[in-house]
Amino acid sequence: MSTNYKDTLNLPQTQFPMKADLVKREPLRLAQWEAAGLYQAIQAARADAELFVLHDGPPFANGDVHMGTALNKVLKDIIVKSRSMLGFRAPYIPGWDCHGLPIEFKVVKESRGLAPVEIRRKSEALARKFIDIQRTQFKRLGVLGDWEHPYLTLDPGYEAEIIRAFASFVEKGLVYQSKKPVYWSTGAQTALAEAEVEYTERTDPAVFVKFALTEDAIEKLSLPAGTSMVIWTTTPWTLPANVAIALDPKARYAAAKYRNGEREETLIIASERRRAFSEETGWRIVGELVPEAEVFKQEPEFDADSDAYFDPFESASEGRMYLRSHADSRLGSQFEGLEAQHPFLDRKSRIITADFVTMESGTGQVHVAPGHGKDDYIAGQQNALPTLSPVDDYGKFTDAVGVPHWVGKYVFDANAAIVAFLRAQGSLIGVKPYTHDYPHCWRSKTPIVFRAVEQFFIKIDAFRAAALSAIEGVQWIPEWGQARISGTVESRPDWCISRQRTWGVPLPVFYDTAGKPIVDATVARDVADLVEQHGTNLWFEKNDAEWAQLLGLPAGTTRRNDTLDVWIDSGVSHTAVVAKHPALGGRPVADVYIEATDQHRGWFQSSLMTSVALYGQAPYRTVITHGFVVDKDTRKKVSKSEQGTYAKPMNAEHFVQKYGADIVRLWASSVECTNDVPFSEESFAGLTDAYRQFRNVLRILLANASGFGTGVELAGATTIDRWMLSRLQTVVATCREAYAAYDFRKVFQTLNQFVTVDVSALYVDITKDRLYCDAATSPRRVATQGVMQTLVDTLCRLLAPILSFTADEAWEFSGAASSVHVELFPEVVEALRNPEAEAVIEEWLKVRAVVGQAAEPARQQKVIGKALEAKVTLEWPPGNANLPIGETPAAGPQLANQEIGVPRASLAELEEFLILSEVHVVAGAELKATLVRNEHAGCARCWRHRSTVGFITAYPDLCDRCAEVVEAQKTAAVAP
Repeated sequence: MSTNYKDTLNLPQTQFPMKADLVKREPLRLAQWEAAGLYQAIQAARADAELFVLHDGPPFANGDVHMGTALNKVLKDIIVKSRSMLGFRAPYIPGWDCHGLPIEFKVVKESRGLAPVEIRRKSEALARKFIDIQRTQFKRLGVLGDWEHPYLTLDPGYEAEIIRAFASFVEKGLVYQSKKPVYWSTGAQTALAEAEVEYTERTDPAVFVKFALTEDAIEKLSLPAGTSMVIWTTTPWTLPANVAIALDPKARYAAAKYRNGEREETLIIASERRRAFSEETGWRIVGELVPEAEVFKQEPEFDADSDAYFDPFESASEGRMYLRSHADSRLGSQFEGLEAQHPFLDRKSRIITADFVTMESGTGQVHVAPGHGKDDYIAGQQNALPTLSPVDDYGKFTDAVGVPHWVGKYVFDANAAIVAFLRAQGSLIGVKPYTHDYPHCWRSKTPIVFRAVEQFFIKIDAFRAAALSAIEGVQWIPEWGQARISGTVESRPDWCISRQRTWGVPLPVFYDTAGKPIVDATVARDVADLVEQHGTNLWFEKNDAEWAQLLGLPAGTTRRNDTLDVWIDSGVSHTAVVAKHPALGGRPVADVYIEATDQHRGWFQSSLMTSVALYGQAPYRTVITHGFVVDKDTRKKVSKSEQGTYAKPMNAEHFVQKYGADIVRLWASSVECTNDVPFSEESFAGLTDAYRQFRNVLRILLANASGFGTGVELAGATTIDRWMLSRLQTVVATCREAYAAYDFRKVFQTLNQFVTVDVSALYVDITKDRLYCDAATSPRRVATQGVMQTLVDTLCRLLAPILSFTADEAWEFSGAASSVHVELFPEVVEALRNPEAEAVIEEWLKVRAVVGQAAEPARQQKVIGKALEAKVTLEWPPGNANLPIGETPAAGPQLANQEIGVPRASLAELEEFLILSEVHVVAGAELKATLVRNEHAGCARCWRHRSTVGFITAYPDLCDRCAEVVEAQKTAAVAP
């Protein structure tokens, strides 16, 4: 019976827990960080380093943190931590966007009839409540920053900077007041920014409506009496505001007699749209059937030049015959200046030409209502047309609609009544349901209206070219971000900056006794100074007379309660935060902005436009765009406004409390974040396996390196040790480059592959025998411990930005006195690169595969049970420099040194690498392995089958190596 030698082995020892128990341990570590002032310690450690500023795009202060926000915040934290570990001073000042519609909407909904001051107080309380909630949730995710001193857009100092920015816009002549169409939320009764508009599918009636030409127009065009223009629109409710019909000046328009059932009309349709018009409405041209030969010699179809109309649906039964109508055709420019009668109001509609008219739909004749559309408004200004908008703040028709029984109707509800009215009085040519993406208010979820309202605007054309030029000087990641923001800047109209809300920064404009606005930069700056001292509530608390006295304005001066667009609030953060915060360098330019793709028309753009307007430059050097987190099943974007509508939980807190923050962080680093990120709870299944692998490897490395100390001891290093150190340098270089390039997925993939394959499956497995069975101080064991200690040190630091809690925990168990987050990334040590060792191991991996293939049938045939029971003969092609030299094999030709080149490793190393007891090498034509059962007994301590087992009198069940170790331990134990 063999002796139990377990106590003689150098078994791994560590207190680092195998079970992560992140949900319990992470809060304890978080408390430890806060108690130690970790964020401040990091800043102190980099006090003299080059500054790197990631400027935090402020999340809105309402709702819990969902997985979309978690992705954004974790990515920011990885950037900040990795930049710090790359040697930069990387402060992180978190912030919140506090004003705006969602908060006010909720307050007003819960408490009707509140005075403005009370609305503001309740709104601030609600904002601060969610700031505290979100701050706790962000910290729980492991995000380090100056959480006790965040920037808040509701702070008086910040609000004052917003007003000062407005003053600068005024000073530069960029601000003006005008009545023109804006996005108007009927649900929230306010103008909206483009970024506050979302598109949702809805079905509206698309109508074809005739506008009879006036007698004067008919006479000038020599057309039949009763000829009508025909417009097409999907918004019948805007017809009361119609003042014109727009044509393409270069397109041809043909008048012809059409029939639909018993009804006949002479209608003008764009020649290019006549066939589609007939198919969509059922109106057919009245004409005669003629043989093909009299029409065309080619395949018949509509000929715009001759105005012959060929309708294949009217083909005769005998031969090929087609309907022909010789219609009166004229260029659109020939209609310009003429008039048509409005279909139900006592006014004329002027015919104009415009370049926005297309032939993609409708009749080629566009209904123009300057009070209800951007293109319409521009055309109206160019043609001196009136701007009518008979719609109130709630989206209901006013008395100006012109039809008494429509007054007070909600415009979208009025569509059906308008269609019925048109049909009854004979103006309706056609109607059909039309499903389209229509703009909706992002908060009230109601369809918006384009409505002409007196508002204040910033002149975008004054600096559009400068903004486009600034975009070219920014690094956009991914590159398509540049095209996207350039497109939004090129196409955006003047910026509507006034809002009819209460919870926001007041628009600092006063009005004289005649109602004329006083837009004055000096007055605005005086308001800013007062706001900085007392806050913006002062605007609502003081009356007009008190404000006039405070500012030295004439008696009778008044003010209104309009507020500034909240996109100005966050948009000027480059000035209010980056340029003002003492930790951020004093210049309004950050190194990085990173937000989701919707911010090309949101914060990325508002920051750019305000910065260019104020300073003539972009506020950022690099802009990173990540995709939305979307429900894996529905592909619906995860957002605050939709929380509670998902079939599965989407709050980040759910996943942190169930899996731990490090799993959420690992997920954030592993996804292709530049695209939309499909998400479900199942997404975490693979990640928990990956996390477990990282943790288990750190644990076994810590356990095996126990008692080593620090540094790398190469005196006893073998090929596998040198290979591991060489591979490690490649991993370090790759991760440093990937972190610098913001490619965190590459970091995850590199470390995951390295830990799973190189470290766990190879190095740890292969060196287990020497670590357990060699003498504790044997050179090769000590060398391996040194490598493993280096691996722990390196992996903890490379993993720290991603697995912030786990890496810090492992770092502490390695014996470090401070947090890993204070450290720098490891540098590449060129002296440890070893191409020769890598070449040897690459060759040996091929051998390992060949031996593995040979071992499987030997196991199945019961020749061996474990691989250590085998004796393996390798046939190896001569001339291979990576062939190990060992004892001459019992069979086969001897291999001379000159045949195999300079030896790089011993046969014993190959046996260890293959985890075999006995290997013989002979020359052969190709690499081949043969296995037989080893005739030697197995060692009771190391389980290897060796020729020395049974020949050592004192230890008959041990091999010579194990006997020597056990004897040395016994001697040491009895030594005085």
